[in-house]
Amino acid sequence: MEMILDQLSALAHPQRLALFRLLMRRYPDAVPAGELGEALAVRQNTLSAYLSTLRQAGLIDQTRQGRSLLYSARTAEAGALVSYLVEDCCRGRADRCADLSVRAPAPAGGYNVLFLCTGNSARSLMAEAILREEAGDRFTAFSAGTRPREQAHPMALDLLRKGGHDVSALHPKDAAIFREVDAPRMDFVISVCDRAANEDCPAWPGHPVAAHWGMPDSVLAQGTEAERHLAFREVHEGLRRRIFAFAALPLDTLDRLSRQHHLDTLAKEPVPA
Repeated sequence: MEMILDQLSALAHPQRLALFRLLMRRYPDAVPAGELGEALAVRQNTLSAYLSTLRQAGLIDQTRQGRSLLYSARTAEAGALVSYLVEDCCRGRADRCADLSVRAPAPAGGYNVLFLCTGNSARSLMAEAILREEAGDRFTAFSAGTRPREQAHPMALDLLRKGGHDVSALHPKDAAIFREVDAPRMDFVISVCDRAANEDCPAWPGHPVAAHWGMPDSVLAQGTEAERHLAFREVHEGLRRRIFAFAALPLDTLDRLSRQHHLDTLAKEPVPA
């Protein structure tokens, strides 16, 4: 009980809660303190105090990489906190509290999957095209950006065309359109860039399973044209491996927690440097 109270107290502060929510969105990434401070616009000494409180409450882990301190969410502890609140507050009232262990049937029209990025000009468009190719009728793939660019990156489109993908419908879109009342309801929302995952966006309608598959930004690749093309191919291959494994999951037999676990496990697949 004492640990539960410590955790609730740690999360009662709005900025500590925002920090923990960011780390949950970035899970399983270990995020440098500097990036956390920049994303939340918090000064370093204040951030250090927040991180210390969350660590003492057992909600986050700290690791060292060279001179950098990295932080990650402790999802098992967060899950135990949620389980305690549900079990203690609901007292077995199934009509009041959803049971996350219940298997969710497949939607009649298949699963809707949204790949989210900042610009929606390369990584998320590639993911949309790959899933559409791999999925058959089981999935409908979408992509969007939190700050969409005006047009798709030509190297991304060129790579997809050469791979036999239909790119005629691929273009950057604002993520806000998928929160509108008449928008398709998503079953999965997967962010593929760290910057988009760092943003504190409104909850998605329908509460889809959310995951973060952070990939390097090939748009920022430097060097010769051949080296830049290689950066796009490596990101494409990293996405293809994860999406192929995702599309092969027996989702119809899995409850929500199991689906989340599988997506988080896929996030740990090695990515290009």
